[in-house]
Amino acid sequence: MALKKELLNDLKEAMKSKDEIKKKTITIIRAAILQQEKDNKVELGDEEILPIISKQLKQRKDVLEDFEKAGRDDLIEETKKEMEVLQAYLPQPLSEAELETIVDETLAEVGATSMKDMGKIMKAVMPKVAGKADGGDVNKIVRKKLS
Repeated sequence: MALKKELLNDLKEAMKSKDEIKKKTITIIRAAILQQEKDNKVELGDEEILPIISKQLKQRKDVLEDFEKAGRDDLIEETKKEMEVLQAYLPQPLSEAELETIVDETLAEVGATSMKDMGKIMKAVMPKVAGKADGGDVNKIVRKKLS
């Protein structure tokens, strides 16, 4: 539960320092965690919280592209700050070489040889890289290896 305590402490700190973006972002994370806990009637640990934070980060990345296309500089800056807050709670992302190594190992484990095995490989790789790599990046590497 270390991550939940860290989020709570950082929320209190953000309130004291009147950092509205950090406060808002942490509140959203905590709400998503609470919703997941209530829906599934479980207490989430750090391993289950990381994918929630990753999902929040991915949503910000997707929205950032839309804001850039629309030329909304005010929203672009706010979204980038929110992304920085979210990244602070995620582990360091894997390098492309580390990701390729994990994919290679998984290909050997699963015994995949063709694109038909794509689903099996993705299903096996994603839990290993949860919170450390984007699914799109994993997908590109798997496609490259299978073709």
